[in-house]
Amino acid sequence: MGTGTFCDDFKRDAVAQITERGYPVSEVSERLGVSKHSLYAWKRKFAKTASGETEKDAEIRLLKRELARVSEERDILKKATAYFARDAK
Repeated sequence: MGTGTFCDDFKRDAVAQITERGYPVSEVSERLGVSKHSLYAWKRKFAKTASGETEKDAEIRLLKRELARVSEERDILKKATAYFARDAK
């Protein structure tokens, strides 16, 4: 496969294909022309960065889901208030 130096962005993208997109290491290795050993080393090196981003992404997803739920509850309460206010007249 040859020896080459790859920039950190390339390495992070290769690791993301494995960790985030779920591609097998062997497939990414063949496609990118990088040894499996190098991919595993890069995965260990960039795992801390990737896991930090993943935690943030998970928290953002959770907060968006909660915001949608609360917004829906608010809309239901507005409609109920309007309905009962109309019946009180």
